[in-house]
Amino acid sequence: MAERVGVYVCHCGSNIAGMVDVEEVARWAGANLKDVVVARDYKFMCSSLGQAMIEEDIKKEGLTRVVVAACSPHLHEKTFRRACENAGLNPYLCQMTNIREHVSWVSKDRAKATEKARALVAAAVERVKHQAPLEPFFVKVNPATLVIGGGIAGLQATLELADAGYPVYLVERTPSIGGHMAQFDKTFPTLDCSACILTPKMSEAGQHPNVTLFTYAEVEEVSGSVGHFRVKIRKKARYVEEDKCTGCGICVEKCPRKVVDHDFEAGLGYRKAIYTPFPQAVPRIPVIDVESCIWFERQKCRACEKLCPTGAINFDQKDEEITLDVGNIIVATGWKMFDCKKIPQYGYGRLANVFTALEFERMCNAAGPTGGKIVLRDGKTEPQSVAIIHCVGSRDSNHNEYCSGICCMAALKFGHLVLEKTKAEVYSFYIDMRTNQKGYEEFYHRLLEEGMHFVRGKVAEVTDAARRPEEAGKLIIQVEDTLMGKQRRIPVDMVILMGALEPQADAKELGLKLGISCSMAGWYTERHPKLDPVATMTDGIFVAGVCQGPKDIPASVAQGAAAAARVMAMITKGDVMIEPVVASIIEEKCSGCRICNNLCPYNAIEYDAEKQVSRVITAMCKGCGTCVAACPAGAITGAHFSNEQVFAEIEGILWDAVHGNGGSGVQEGQPVSA
Repeated sequence: MAERVGVYVCHCGSNIAGMVDVEEVARWAGANLKDVVVARDYKFMCSSLGQAMIEEDIKKEGLTRVVVAACSPHLHEKTFRRACENAGLNPYLCQMTNIREHVSWVSKDRAKATEKARALVAAAVERVKHQAPLEPFFVKVNPATLVIGGGIAGLQATLELADAGYPVYLVERTPSIGGHMAQFDKTFPTLDCSACILTPKMSEAGQHPNVTLFTYAEVEEVSGSVGHFRVKIRKKARYVEEDKCTGCGICVEKCPRKVVDHDFEAGLGYRKAIYTPFPQAVPRIPVIDVESCIWFERQKCRACEKLCPTGAINFDQKDEEITLDVGNIIVATGWKMFDCKKIPQYGYGRLANVFTALEFERMCNAAGPTGGKIVLRDGKTEPQSVAIIHCVGSRDSNHNEYCSGICCMAALKFGHLVLEKTKAEVYSFYIDMRTNQKGYEEFYHRLLEEGMHFVRGKVAEVTDAARRPEEAGKLIIQVEDTLMGKQRRIPVDMVILMGALEPQADAKELGLKLGISCSMAGWYTERHPKLDPVATMTDGIFVAGVCQGPKDIPASVAQGAAAAARVMAMITKGDVMIEPVVASIIEEKCSGCRICNNLCPYNAIEYDAEKQVSRVITAMCKGCGTCVAACPAGAITGAHFSNEQVFAEIEGILWDAVHGNGGSGVQEGQPVSA
């Protein structure tokens, strides 16, 4: 029985119609393509009227297949599938072809664009005839959630879920939750005390009955799929038994070994070999640094063990492996600071009074190594002039091409703190001033009124080579002032480098464990940058905060809450629908070579050692077809992407060549076989 195909071509306003003759494409499809019984064009096919048109034609014309030529399937494939389903047609008998991004937006010649659009429509028509009705399936969702990362985004997601009554496991690799925000003094543009707004959330997470904290722990392995992930975490030995420790701090006080704190204090302060990262740490359980401890170094001391009133010190403690069963995972692993030594012309690590942004944050903090006093490296001299250099390692083709998003505002905050605490002149060297969020522009004007000097231009060099008497003993900023149109040399006492935000060093490694991808820059990739910014291509795994891309604290908090909302929606529903467009393995043909196991980008293929065959974890498979193409035995098939469908699509796209009439004339014979 011949199929009855309906073709619907969208104008998308002028997005498509501005370059493609939409009416001609629809007319041509109706006149020339075999089995097409309805061909229409409409201004906005995705509108309710456009969907109603498709539904009505399915019912009145008895359509058995539908082709929609419009925008990206990422946007509206579900829309048109739903319209077909509402009319009683299996949704997988609908095929979308993208003539906006693939034709209109990349073309300059209207005639050629129209010709290409016709070819794509013909390809879709031939393909859809070979599509089979598919049925989705459903899996139950475990209400427990794993949150990876205890910064502000992870904390927000954790508390949203916990307050809703669902169990949450929060895994943080450092000894305390809080993330980078715990290091900050003030937050822009309101200048709230960072600790004052962060600590209540930390305390709440630490005490919440629905939250289980695993600090000083890392994710080792992830298996399973949406609804039922199995996660192995390694809880590193603190050498302090948490159930015995009261957090009294005697062990820290009596420890004889003092070392530079390169973690929390950014190298400006000291800590003991046994330590808690900062006074408000959650949990307030110290950890022994085996790299610094005298006992681990020389088998001597053990002062902490001798003096602990509860006997909590245990030098024989081992790492613990814990297995968790969860339904969803939220990744909020945050960021690391750009290594400013990579730009040697700015002198960091060579010139004493060049500081990074994190070093300056700790210097300004009242609980920091200088007690909040802004001083030079000698620890006592107050600077008389300070330079703040923007975009260090960002907006730079040699390092990171992206904008870090927060540097302009952080620089303004630093300028305010310097002006507030010292009598120094402050110079801000910027490329562009980006103040695009609520209250940001007002904060910029506030700094103008406070007397901060703004110099537009990218700094070429920071040097201590004096050319004039007034430059002696100073750091000289060599810069082209683009507003004045001249080169300038500005001597200062202190330089602050606004380093770029970068992904965590092991972001890609963790992404491989989770089956999620990273951008070229290393940030985790969302399902859709506009319409689905917290989901990933792996169902049940969500991202929040700076690990998805540079952003400020309010945006991180919002994204953490959004990720939690997505998880709650799945938990509340009780089960989740899985797309049936997946691969399957014919066990009789499988040789057990395991090529597919290593190639699958979603870790959706497991190996059955007993049967010596591979099998697809359906809930994790995205139907990408990598395994289908790679299987040397032809044992893997992909639903919705069979050879028959692909060959038919190729036939369709070559319609003009096959029929030899340049697209004119009437419907001709049977299509050629592949």
